[in-house]
Amino acid sequence: MYLEPRPGIAWPTPHLRELKDAVRALLGLDDDTAVIFRQLVLVCGEFGCPQRETVVAVLPMDGEAQRWTLHRPAEQITENELRATLLHHRPS
Repeated sequence: MYLEPRPGIAWPTPHLRELKDAVRALLGLDDDTAVIFRQLVLVCGEFGCPQRETVVAVLPMDGEAQRWTLHRPAEQITENELRATLLHHRPS
């Protein structure tokens, strides 16, 4: 029996899978650690306020969760931006 996603649930894009793999490689994560990308739509009427941002969460089985926020949509994030964010900014 094949399982299919519920209506309205999107499978990860190839770009998102590449970003998740990059997070795993950069942080040396094992297979038991979850890497989650969430894209948030912001409601902000101020000039220059980003309309979407992406939250990257790392949830190990044992240990403390970590989270980073990138002020861009996931499809616009490059591996270099991800590397700079993960390695040079403390998780929030």
